[in-house]
Amino acid sequence: MRFPAAAASTCACRRSSPATSLYPYSCFEQRASVAVGLRAEGLWAKVMLVLPEYLDGDGLIKFWPVLRYGDDSLSAYILSIADEAGWPIPDEQRARIEQGLVGFVEGRVVRYSALPTADLSIRKMAALEALSRRKQGFDPRWLDSIAIEPNLWPTSAVIDWYLVLKREPKLAKRDERMREAEQILRSRLNFQGTTMGFSTEKADALWWLMISGDRNANRLILALMDAPAWREDVPRMVRGALGRMQDGHWNTTVANAWGVLALEKFSAAFESVAPTGTTTATLASERFAHTWQPDDGAKFFERRLPWPQGREDVSLRQDGEGKPWVTLQSIAAIPLREPFSSGYKVAREVTPVQQRVKGRWSQGDVARVHLEIEAQSDMAWVVVDDPIPAGSTALGRGLGGDSALLAQGEKKQGAVWPAYEERSFEAFRAYYTYVPKGKFVVEYTVRLNNAGSFHLPATHVEAMYAPEMLGEYPIADWVVSP
Repeated sequence: MRFPAAAASTCACRRSSPATSLYPYSCFEQRASVAVGLRAEGLWAKVMLVLPEYLDGDGLIKFWPVLRYGDDSLSAYILSIADEAGWPIPDEQRARIEQGLVGFVEGRVVRYSALPTADLSIRKMAALEALSRRKQGFDPRWLDSIAIEPNLWPTSAVIDWYLVLKREPKLAKRDERMREAEQILRSRLNFQGTTMGFSTEKADALWWLMISGDRNANRLILALMDAPAWREDVPRMVRGALGRMQDGHWNTTVANAWGVLALEKFSAAFESVAPTGTTTATLASERFAHTWQPDDGAKFFERRLPWPQGREDVSLRQDGEGKPWVTLQSIAAIPLREPFSSGYKVAREVTPVQQRVKGRWSQGDVARVHLEIEAQSDMAWVVVDDPIPAGSTALGRGLGGDSALLAQGEKKQGAVWPAYEERSFEAFRAYYTYVPKGKFVVEYTVRLNNAGSFHLPATHVEAMYAPEMLGEYPIADWVVSP
């Protein structure tokens, strides 16, 4: 069990230390994001002082003053993040930026994408989300400039669309469209234990528009914070967003700025009172108690209770102020009888390459092992671990005694390629830097050197840095005759 006292709000930028003030790059987006990430109004005021130098003739913000044209995505981001942070943009500059975005939406201001790709609708939706925050109101006719196809959009655009609908109650079919957007977002969310991802993670990485999976996760929290149907999901989303951090920060300056605001608002809504007193957990005759200290902050406290003899309920009690968060996890050594899937589905088949007696394995026979894995979401650093009978040899190592001819014909299918393959005396293991959602196939060849009846552990597929995402396939006893 883990008791996080409060959500952490560490912010840092890509390729920097966890302190954003040390971030070395100077474009307008990074300067603004660092100010928001550190919640430093003084830095924000300095950025706003130089804002006029960064506006082009159409009112859009440039990354650097020397550039000729401003960027619609950057302009929309600055308007949105300023409004979410509650920090001002000088009225004259705000009006110019808003007019520039209106011109972009209406087609009077033309900006081309950094890549030759069909992203105009996505960029316009980001601009519309920013314009839905303005005091002068939202013109429904702006929506006529794009085809409303949220099922085909990346997650960032669906979030923008949901926020436009949320702020504009007079839009046609508004309630129906909001329900549709929520359904799309829920269908794309993938929770595995304390990990949160999106089924569209690979397609959502629109880096040239400053969009990443981390940014989407943090913005989704802000968008759904006060949605009644999502109230029970928001704490889990926050835990999942925190789980996406690497070395105390998310992957981009933009994601960090949104993340700090998301955690700040979540804390105000759900954690306004710090835990005090004692939290107690009881399972059958076993119990433990944790007494909260003033400096506990955002720490996690993990405790284990032994399994009872029969079925029992877990009882949790908080004596004191505040509402700590609890994560329950069951750990048990239970024999695997059928395939298990929690992020990966695994199928395994063994066929003979050389077999002395048809239908029976004998010492010296050669087998081909076929593994088919289906990933339910994109994930980095995945391992496929398949055990082999003791004393056997997984061919293909290039050592003496290996047979290249016997290993010929091994299949590798799917949009993956192993970073490294390990063919040891106990297992075949393939390590993948990145595995996208979908199916892939890996095969290897094994020579059975020893006779006996071999009781093998299950085939195991796991995301190494999100171990809640795994799949297992039980292997029947492998009998090898002399």
